[in-house]
Amino acid sequence: MWDLLIAHFTRRNIQLNEEQIALIQSAFHYRKFRKHQYILQQGEIARYDTFVIKGILKTYLMDEKGQEHIIKFSPEDWWANDLYSFHTEQPTNYNIDCLEDSEVLQITRKELEELIERVPPLHQYYHITYRNSIIAYNRRIASSLCNTALERYQEFIIRYPQIEQRVSNHLIASYLGITPQSLSRLRKQASGN
Repeated sequence: MWDLLIAHFTRRNIQLNEEQIALIQSAFHYRKFRKHQYILQQGEIARYDTFVIKGILKTYLMDEKGQEHIIKFSPEDWWANDLYSFHTEQPTNYNIDCLEDSEVLQITRKELEELIERVPPLHQYYHITYRNSIIAYNRRIASSLCNTALERYQEFIIRYPQIEQRVSNHLIASYLGITPQSLSRLRKQASGN
């Protein structure tokens, strides 16, 4: 269970000793969620930062017509959260739920702050991770506003190579901001048919 999280840090050049690994293990909470179970719902305050061990989570907004607008998928080895709500303790506009039975590691803001104090290498890690999250959201917004549907689909394949076979066309289309029928046409176009 802990191997994936520790390997995640190691791949990002975060060197941890045995004592620091033990502190990380004591700070995070292991939880299981069923398919379609919410981890966070609109109007709640994000109490946890969530690292996915197994499964896929989706982060999305719901419009006034009940239409989902998927912002992000979080497969294994990814984080899922509304950082704004997590750090400001303001209600979230997002929903995060499980697309598969999922296993996660979660940490509260207070526990995270204490952990960063006690494990200094994590300060740099979280600084870089949060910066990269902001960059990713900015790119997502720019892509949604400026790129063609085909370009957005190609970016999706690069960003989420392991997800296309695991989630429905309806969800991929929602992420891309198109209909499932348009997605079928894009796939044909992308494959050269």
